[in-house]
Formats: sequence, structure tokens, C-alpha cells
Amino acid sequence: MQKLLNIITLFIILLAGCSVEGAGLDTDLTNEDSVDVAVENAETQDERVAEEVKPPGDEAFHADSKKDQESDTDKKLVNVQLVKPIDGDTIKVNIDGKEENVRFLLVDTPETNHPRLGEQPFGQDAKSFTSTMVQSGQVQLEFDISHRDKYQRLLAYVYVDGVSVQEELLKNGLARVAYIYEPNTKYVDQYDALQKKAQKQAVGIWSVENYATDRGFDESVFTSSEEKKEPSSKSSSCDIKGNIAKDGEKIYHMPDQQFYKVTKPEEMFCSEQEAVDAGFRKSMR
Repeated sequence: MQKLLNIITLFIILLAGCSVEGAGLDTDLTNEDSVDVAVENAETQDERVAEEVKPPGDEAFHADSKKDQESDTDKKLVNVQLVKPIDGDTIKVNIDGKEENVRFLLVDTPETNHPRLGEQPFGQDAKSFTSTMVQSGQVQLEFDISHRDKYQRLLAYVYVDGVSVQEELLKNGLARVAYIYEPNTKYVDQYDALQKKAQKQAVGIWSVENYATDRGFDESVFTSSEEKKEPSSKSSSCDIKGNIAKDGEKIYHMPDQQFYKVTKPEEMFCSEQEAVDAGFRKSMR
């Protein structure tokens, strides 16, 4: 009997051991499965993150790069060969093997050989200035949105070695801001600011009151010699011309100065001191 009890006890112990080992095995498998799932989840997350930061395809990437390069460059200048200057605001160039007339955008200079207007005051000065500048270095063109006018001339901002010809004409009072037509208005504000400075300084076309207008150039302000206002009490040696600019600034011109002949005098003076005493300053050109 005792032997039978011992056998039963041993059998129970053996059964209990198998249950524990089985439970341990199941636990180990469950832990391994959990690790695998965790790894898979981590890899999936990494793939998702990688997918989110993945760079765009070649086409989109190059397009964005090109756009960035364009935004970094304000001016796209095209080198051209000068054929000849035509007048103050027009030149002829050779571009891509073809000769083209180029009209300067947003500015207007007095005419030199117009079929109806003929030669206007300061026209030759503007032409001479432009001719000298465009022949001094590499001529370059910058195009705006619309490339041609109704006469099929190229429309462009013109540079010489990176220096704007339009800006230099405006600074020297040899051009006015004009022909402002959308969409070619890239530099209109910049040009307006330069024009205002020239007007304040009363240089070039701004030295003669009411000559340069928003409609063009009014030659009627230049009167013939018999209509010139010269006080009879002055002797023939009183040949210093006093002109009052549009902004009220008083400027006197000497006979040997550049704009003496085209200046309409409001007063005549016999000496520079007399002009200074009357509140006039000497013209810079």
C-alpha cells in the first residue's frame, strides 16, 4: 500500500513538472513573438518616416532647384553685339545672328531725326551720351514680360558691363520716364526715383521749365530770339540767362555752357554776381 502511494505521488510530481515546462515554453514563445512584433512595428515606423522625408522625384527636384536659382538672380543679362546707336533711346544690335532694333524700356529721350518732330532740344546730347556709353563695353539686354512693340522692335533694359543705360540717362537729365505699359514695369519705381532727383537738380531736360512733360517734349517753351525776354535797359554785354525751373529753383546759364542756347531766360544779367545776388545759382553744365 505504501508502495502504491509512493508511485501515485511520483506520478503527480511528474505531471506537475511537465505542466510547468509547457507553461515556460509557451511563455518563451509569447515573448519572442512580442519582440518580433515590436521590431516589425519599429521597422514599419522607420519606413514611414523615411517615406515622409524622401526627396521628390528628379523632375520636381530639378524644377524646384531651377526656381530657386532664378529667384536668386534678379537680372538675366544677354550679351549682344552692338551694330550702331540710333538715338538716345534706341540702338541696333546683333542677337543670335540677326540684327534687331532695341527700344529702351520705360524711358523717352528727345528726338534727333523724327519725320514729324525733327530734332528736339537735348536730342543730340542724349544720343551722344548713349553712343559713348554703349561703345565703351559689353552691351547686355534684360527682357521683361513682353518682348516687342507694335513696330516689332525688341523692348529691353539695356546695360553696359552691368551698368544700366536707362538709369544713367535719367540721372543726367537726358530722358524722362515714359511709355509705362503693363506688364513691362519691373523698374518703374526705381526710375521714377532717379527722375525726381534729376528734376530737383534741374539738370538736362529739367533745366528748362515745362519742356519735359508727361506727354513728351514741348518745344514751344523755346522762343525765337526776337521773342526772348531781355530788358531793354540792359546792354548787349548782359548775356547771362536766368531761368526759373519748374520747382521754382533759379538757375543762370553762361554763354559758354552746354544748355545756354536752348535756355529760355526769365531774366538777363550782366555779371555772375548780379545773378547770385538775385537768388540764382550757376548751372552745373
